[in-house]
Amino acid sequence: MRRLVISILLAGVLSAMSLTVWGQVTRAAEKQAAAPKASDAQKNDFFPLEQLKPGMRAIGYTVFSGSEPKPFELEILGVLKGFQNPQQSAVLSKLVGDEVNHTGVFQGMSGSPVYVEGKLLGAVAFGYQFAKDPIAGITPIQNMIEVFEQRANGDKPGERKDPPINQSRQVSFSEIVFNENSKAFADFVQGLSGGGNTGAQAVSGPGGVPVLMPIATPLAISGISSDTVARFAPLFQSWGFAPVAGTASAADITELKKADANTLKPGSTIVVPLVRGDISVAAAGTVTYRDGNRIYAFGHPFLSLGVSEFPMHEGEVTTVMSSSAVSFKISSPTAMVGTMRGDRSTGIYGELGVAPKLIPVEINLRTSLGESKKYQFEVVADRFLTPILMQMTVISSLTSTERTIGDSTLQLRSTIKLKDQPEIRLEDRLSVSINAPLAAAFTLSRPLGIVFNSGFKDLQVEKLSYDIISRDARSTGQLDRLWINRTDVRRGEKLEIQAFARTEGGGEYVERIPVEIPADAPLGQLQIIVSDGAALQSSELRAGFTAKSVDQLVRELNRIRKSDRLYVRLARAENGAVIKNEELPSLPPSVLATLGSDRTNGGYTLTSSATVFEKELPPADFVLSGKRTLTVNVVNQ
Repeated sequence: MRRLVISILLAGVLSAMSLTVWGQVTRAAEKQAAAPKASDAQKNDFFPLEQLKPGMRAIGYTVFSGSEPKPFELEILGVLKGFQNPQQSAVLSKLVGDEVNHTGVFQGMSGSPVYVEGKLLGAVAFGYQFAKDPIAGITPIQNMIEVFEQRANGDKPGERKDPPINQSRQVSFSEIVFNENSKAFADFVQGLSGGGNTGAQAVSGPGGVPVLMPIATPLAISGISSDTVARFAPLFQSWGFAPVAGTASAADITELKKADANTLKPGSTIVVPLVRGDISVAAAGTVTYRDGNRIYAFGHPFLSLGVSEFPMHEGEVTTVMSSSAVSFKISSPTAMVGTMRGDRSTGIYGELGVAPKLIPVEINLRTSLGESKKYQFEVVADRFLTPILMQMTVISSLTSTERTIGDSTLQLRSTIKLKDQPEIRLEDRLSVSINAPLAAAFTLSRPLGIVFNSGFKDLQVEKLSYDIISRDARSTGQLDRLWINRTDVRRGEKLEIQAFARTEGGGEYVERIPVEIPADAPLGQLQIIVSDGAALQSSELRAGFTAKSVDQLVRELNRIRKSDRLYVRLARAENGAVIKNEELPSLPPSVLATLGSDRTNGGYTLTSSATVFEKELPPADFVLSGKRTLTVNVVNQ
C-alpha cells in the first residue's frame, strides 16, 4: 500500500512537472509567433550541450492521438561527439514510461522536442533497429538552426528560390519512345527495386549491424493499390521512408490556412505531402521549434534535397501502431499552412503563410469496359521526385481497373504545359502481353524526366494532362519487306511504295505509300526508308544533344515520333553538319573544310546524308514496328 501511495505521488509530481514545462513551451510559442526572427534572448532558452550530465531527466512532447502533443519522459545517457557529421553531436537518451516502453522509438516521432529544465535541448531523431530498450538519439536544436543560418549554397530561410539545377545537361531522345526490349526500359524496371544509391538516409544499418540511424519517416499512401506500393517500397525505403498503404486519409487539395499561435507548435504533427488529391502520398513527422513563421522539424534529413518547395500541412494522429518490428504513427494531413523551404542533414526548415508551387495533374482513363475515369491531384515540382511519383500514380490509375497480365493495348496522349511556352503534346500506343501499366508509366515519365533534367532554372511546369484508352487485346505487326515497281525515277514523278507487314496471327498487311520525288532532287541515288517511329528516332544524330534554350527543348519534344506507326523518309548522300542541334545540309566545301580542320573541335557533327522528305503515315489497326530501306535512281527527264 505504501509503495502504491509513493507511486501515485511520484506520478503526480511528474505530471505537474510536465504541465509546468508545457506551459512554458506554449507561452514561448505564442511569444515567438509574433517575432520575425529568433533573438539571442530566445536562443538562451536552448539548453547548453556542455551542461548535460548522464542521469539528467528530460521531458519530450509528441502526439500519440488527435492533434494535441502529450509529454513523455527521457533519461539522458550521454553525448556522442562527432555524430553524425563532423563538428556536430547527438545526445543519447532512454525513453521512460509505460507508453513509450510499449511502443519504443516509433516512426513519426522524428522532431519531437526534448526539454531539460524547461529549456529546449533538441529533437528526437535517431534510433536502433530491433533494440530491446527504447534508446533514442537527439539532434541538438543549435545544429538544426545553424545549418540553415549558414546560408550554404546561397539558400537562406525565407528566400523564395527554385531548386538548383545544372545549367547544361545532355538530353537523350534515342529511347524516349517505348521499346519493351530496350535497355532504358530494363533499367526502369530494375530501378523500382530500390537498388540505386540516391544519397538518402537508410532505415537500418548495413548488413544488420546495430547502428544509430535516422528514424524512418512514415509515408502514408492513399489511392494507390498495395501491389503498387510494394513495387515502389524498396525505392522509398532506400530514401528513409516507411511506406504504408491504407492507414490514413488522403491529403486533400486545400487552400492556404492562416497561421495562429497554435499552428505547428512544438510537439505537434507536421505532414509534408508529395502528392495530394485523389491520390495522396504524405510523409509525417513532429515539429521541434517554431520561431515566428519559421518551422524546424524532423531532426534528420527528409531527403537531403537542400532547397525545396514542398507543402506543409497540419496533421492528426489516429493512433500509434505498436509493433515488435517497429512502431509507427498513423496520421492524416489536415490544412495546408506553409511551405517546406530547406532539407539538410539536421532537419527541415519551413515557412508559414506561404503557398508552394505545385503541379496540377489530370488523368483521364477510358477503361477496357468502356467506363470513363478521371483522377485529379497535385504533385510536388522536383526534378528527382516528380517523374518517379508520376510513374507510381500512372501505374495505380491503370491497375485500379485494368489487367497487368494478359494482352493489352493502351493509347496514350500526354500534354506538358510549361510557363510561357507552347504545350508539349505527345502521343503513343503500346501493345503488350504483360505489365502494360508499367510500360505506360515508363513511356509517360520519360519526357517529364527530360524536362526536369534539362538544366534550365527558369523552367516551370504548370500542368500535366494524360488521356489513356485501354483495350483488352494485343495487336502488333512487323514490317517485313518493301516493294516498288521501278527503280529509275524522274524529278516530280509520283510513285507508290508497298510496305508488307506480318501480323502476330500470321496474316499479311499491305500499306500503300504514295511518294512524290522532289522537283529539286539531285540526280543519282536516293534512299527510301520506311520505319517505325522508335527505330527512326534512335537512328538520328540528334538522339543525344544538349538543349540550348527552353524553346528548343519544347520544339524537339514536340518533334518526337510516335512508335506505333510507320514513317517514310527520302534521303540523299550529301555532306553537311548538325550545328547547335540543327541539321545543315549542303554546306559549302569551305565551311566543311573549316569544321574538319585541326583548329576546330566540338560544337558540331559532320553528316554524310540529308533528309529530302519525311512523312508520317496514319496509324494502322495494330502497332507496327520494323525498318526497311530501298534505293532508287533519279534520272533526267
